[in-house]
Amino acid sequence: MVDSFNPPGVWAPFGAFSMAVIQGAGQIIHLKGQVALDEQGHVVGKDDMRAQTRKTLENIQRLLASIGGEMQDIVSLVHYVTDIDAFMTTGDIRRQFFVEPYPVTTTVQVVRLYHADLLVEITATAEIPRDRFRRPAVGSA
Repeated sequence: MVDSFNPPGVWAPFGAFSMAVIQGAGQIIHLKGQVALDEQGHVVGKDDMRAQTRKTLENIQRLLASIGGEMQDIVSLVHYVTDIDAFMTTGDIRRQFFVEPYPVTTTVQVVRLYHADLLVEITATAEIPRDRFRRPAVGSA
């Protein structure tokens, strides 16, 4: 069983995808690749890898918070970046969102993302402890 959800506070899906899915009975969460879009779907931080990384992590944080999750619940991240050297300057920003033990990560340089102004996309998998996990409200999918 898979339940999907699209909580308020982040940009809305505009195609055949969900922001996140809950695997099985719950607690295992797979987040769609998040990017630096505001709630209206506008790119934040054009030409600025650091600003886009921050906004992307904020979007991930909001998605998790909507179901009781925290950044420390993330077990795995995959970063897709258009300039790996620029992304390597964002470690201090990541440390503002994560504490040890850090999630495992993979970083891949790509030619471009789906919108030419986007520089980074991050997918995440998290496991939210039962005592904090809450199913999304009906109608958030």
